Order: sequence, then C-alpha cells, then structure tokens
Amino acid sequence: MRLKDKVALVTGSSRGVGRAIALAYAREGASVVVNYSSNQAAGEEVVSAIREMGSKAILLKADVANPADAEALVQKGIQEFGDLDILVNNAGFSRPAMLLKMSEDEWDQVLDIHLKGAFLCTQFAARHMKEQSKGKIINVTSVAGIVGTVGQINYSAAKGGLLSFTKSAARELARYHICVNVICLGIVATDMTEKIRTDEKLKEIYMNRILLKRFAEPDDISPAFVFLGSDDASYITGQLLCVDGGYGMI
Repeated sequence: MRLKDKVALVTGSSRGVGRAIALAYAREGASVVVNYSSNQAAGEEVVSAIREMGSKAILLKADVANPADAEALVQKGIQEFGDLDILVNNAGFSRPAMLLKMSEDEWDQVLDIHLKGAFLCTQFAARHMKEQSKGKIINVTSVAGIVGTVGQINYSAAKGGLLSFTKSAARELARYHICVNVICLGIVATDMTEKIRTDEKLKEIYMNRILLKRFAEPDDISPAFVFLGSDDASYITGQLLCVDGGYGMI
C-alpha cells in the first residue's frame, strides 16, 4: 500500500471529489481526517466506509474559511493520529452569476472557501510539517481557473489564484522538505456539476471541449492524488497536473 502509516486531511471530503480522495487514501493504507461543513450524515458514511476497509478515520466539522475552525481542524487531526503527512485543499462550492449581476457576497463566499480556506489550512498544516521536516500539500483547481468560464467569474478567479498560491507556497516550503502541488480537474460527475451533465444543451457544449468525450467519475481522478501524496512524488513540487480528459487542450 502506497500510503501505509500516512495521515491525510482532506477538506470537503463528505461528498464528491473529496469523498473519492478520502476513500482512495484509505484503500492505500492512510488514516484519514474527513471534513464536512454541513452534511454530517454524508461525512459519517465516508468514515464508516473507511473503517470497513480496515483503515482509521475521524469526522470533523469545520468551515475552512474561518481561522479558528481551520486551526482546530488541523490540530484535532494531529492530536488524533499523532501526525499529518498529507493535506488536500479540496473544499469548495459555486455561486454562479454573470459578472454584471454578481453580488459582493457571492464573490466573497466563493473566494473565501476556495482561496482563503486553502491559505488557512496550508498555513496551519505547514507549521506542523515544518517541525517534522516532511509533508505533501495538494491543492485542487479547475479548468475554469485556466481558461475561464461564463457565469462563474468568482469561481474562476479563486481557482486561478490557487495556481499562483501553489507555486509561491512551493518556493517557501521546499526548504522544509514540504512538497506543494496542484491538480486541475475538468468536469467530474458530482452534485456540483449536475446541471452541466443533465442539461442537453450544456452537456453538448462541454462534451465538445473534452478530448476523451466523457465526464470524469470521481474514481478517475483519485489516482493522481494518491501519487502526489505518496513517496513516489517526493521530488515533485510546484507543479500543475491536469486530470481533465484533455479539456484544457482545447
């Protein structure tokens, strides 16, 4: 198992992409801190599934954009398992609106959860990883952060910001043997993308942009997170890995 004896914290891991990452880490032998902000039942299901595999997991509620919550999330995970080897900054949601109609609140909510949340969790996790002189931090961006998208300028701005955030963090933290990378996703079959996948007009538009001509399933993207969290990626930092079916090539 590639992550045996590792401890991983995956933010926003009660559903969707985060759930798939948490389960993949558990299958590879990691102990997992599962995080949710509102859906406790979904989080409990993930923890139960992990424990049925024979791996360890705990469930922690936290709003990662809240400094006190983010710090408690990291610290409680370390207290439970005694270490923190991998942080995945995955938590996020969308508040779609056209630029000319978007409210300040819609802008702030999305920037806070995606960008501020990643900053806070990285800061608190890196302080521990610095003392251990090891660690892997993996951020989650989207093709929207590279090519932009209509009706989600807040989401695109946040995801684009994560690219530069990753590179700067990688430069600062390399001296402590902490690797920081970012994975770019396309359209993954989750609750967040249901409208794109079920509206025939939208489906056709996006399918024409995907070279592999299918939307990703969560299990299509989890191997990349296992790789970057493993010792196989110990000489990789500051890099963008696209797992998007070729969407970004268009």
